[in-house]
Amino acid sequence: MVKERLEPEVESIFHQISLGKNFLLSGGAGSGKTYSLVHVIKGAIEIEPTAQIACITYTNAAVKEIESRIMHPNLTVLTIHDFLWDCIKQFQKELRQSLIRLINDPDSKIKIGDELADPNFFDHLSKGIQYKEWTRIKEGIISHDEVIELAHTMFRDYKVLCEIIKDKFPFIFIDEYQDTHPSVVAIFLEHLAQSQKKNVIGFFGDAMQSIYDDSIGNLGTYLAENKVVEIQKKQNRRNPNSVILLANQLRSDGLEQEPSQDQNAPNMRDGFVKDGNIKFIYSNSSDLSLIKKSINWDFGDVKQTKELNLTHNLIAPQAGFAELMEIYDRDKILEFKSKVTSHIRKEKIDKDFSEYTFGQVVDELSITPTPGQKEFIQQNPDLMEAARNSPFSQFSKIYVDKDALIDDKKQDESEESKRGSKRDNLIKHLFKIQLNITLYKANKFNEFIQRTEYPINCFEDKAILKRSIETLDSMEGSSIEEVISFADKQNICKIDDKLTEFIHSKTYVYNRVKVLPFSEFQNLFNYLEGHTPFSTQHKIKGEEYDNVLVIMDSGGWNKYNFEYVFSDTIYSSLTPAKKKTYSSIKDRSQKILYVCCTRAKENLVVYYNAASPAVIEKAKQWFGEQNVKPI
Repeated sequence: MVKERLEPEVESIFHQISLGKNFLLSGGAGSGKTYSLVHVIKGAIEIEPTAQIACITYTNAAVKEIESRIMHPNLTVLTIHDFLWDCIKQFQKELRQSLIRLINDPDSKIKIGDELADPNFFDHLSKGIQYKEWTRIKEGIISHDEVIELAHTMFRDYKVLCEIIKDKFPFIFIDEYQDTHPSVVAIFLEHLAQSQKKNVIGFFGDAMQSIYDDSIGNLGTYLAENKVVEIQKKQNRRNPNSVILLANQLRSDGLEQEPSQDQNAPNMRDGFVKDGNIKFIYSNSSDLSLIKKSINWDFGDVKQTKELNLTHNLIAPQAGFAELMEIYDRDKILEFKSKVTSHIRKEKIDKDFSEYTFGQVVDELSITPTPGQKEFIQQNPDLMEAARNSPFSQFSKIYVDKDALIDDKKQDESEESKRGSKRDNLIKHLFKIQLNITLYKANKFNEFIQRTEYPINCFEDKAILKRSIETLDSMEGSSIEEVISFADKQNICKIDDKLTEFIHSKTYVYNRVKVLPFSEFQNLFNYLEGHTPFSTQHKIKGEEYDNVLVIMDSGGWNKYNFEYVFSDTIYSSLTPAKKKTYSSIKDRSQKILYVCCTRAKENLVVYYNAASPAVIEKAKQWFGEQNVKPI
């Protein structure tokens, strides 16, 4: 039997392993990083057949993918949250002590309202600290966000925990490292170093595909400190040559991809890398039907053709969640509130308004709304009356934007509440409800029971559950508040600390959302989970299609501005305040554009609405003058 030849990058990894060094495999889009990861795991098993190996991934879908490629009793494949909990769950005394310290730490996000916790706060718990899909801190129940903060604290404070984990796992491999929270990376590269025992930490991923705000992004600091050795995987097996050349223009990390030399690679044809087609088109029209007609692709073939965009405002009416979008993106009363608070800051008014209502503050300061705000207020007198009667100390702190509603995420749909999503706790709770309905209807009963802990002790319990789920599934015309209440009473999705706190602190927003029909949210769920013809950039990550249309505009989104990517001179024209955020917005925009463009296996079209001359000029440099056309 001929032994499979290892990739040169994998051979380099094993050289670093032989030296006992941590490593980073950096590979661009289509480089086959998962293929390399699988071979590294197999090689590590050969090196130490009895050693336990941990492979940490970002999603449950990735766990199943790796498990399907490698089945070995010594291999543990888990999501990062499950892995961390598995490491700390048996140390209940230390868990309680650490959780109390975090509750009492003003810098910690783990809180029980305004209370502090005494040293014996959790001593009454019969089951100790538990990790579930919902959060009830007083009952000792933590969820996804808390487990990261808690694990970080415990690994930092208890050296013996580091000893145990390094003893147990000589090899820990982390896939998609760029999306990992900095606290997690600190556990592996800083806290574990407290122990003199040996183990190797391996990272796999691509810094250019880091598109989530609270992720590590890259290991630059650790590389500079020689705590990790980087190995680059430059090949690209997916994209045609024209897309590879464009993608290299967009990369900013020094990794320059080149076509794979493997004749069986998807981007090869008759022994040569495909040329492919790239185009940059622009116009002042926002009519996407005209844009798509000019391209002449079969957009009905969703398996081969994808439309990617950031213009959620245009999609919301078509996808059926326009009212939710208006609440989160165009609430003129909240705009007016911002005008009031801005006036107080600018005028340096130091009066104590803590006992005032919002209406009393408005009246005392004689602040008037803008014409657009005034029109909205006249059309919605009940909303304005509710706002005026709200305590100013609470109402002034309400802030919402469309990120809290439609922020897409890396996680698959079974992980709607995990770290990385900017959705607020109301939207996350509604996701839990709809997902539980979806799991039950798909006959995924084990996953359903695991998520809900629905008590089934006899046949009658099953019958009650069936009736409850069928009733909940038929409530698309009921209000969101009615659905939340019913799901709670039937133990399908319990109201937890996070939703309770949202209702208390953002009563105005909750009151607007709760009266909408649940179908409005279900439409949002279907859109963000990829069940509609409309796709988002974040959801597309890791996918590939023959034809890709990327739709951009010059702004209108507080996280992205493609004008920054395409214009070299715009920085000098910005105000000092905007210069502070320019670099992060440009970096985020450039990365999301890179992710979108590198989905294309054959044809790529980038459409830019209202392109400036500077944008068009840069596009000609990147796409080629002959491929830049107005329509």
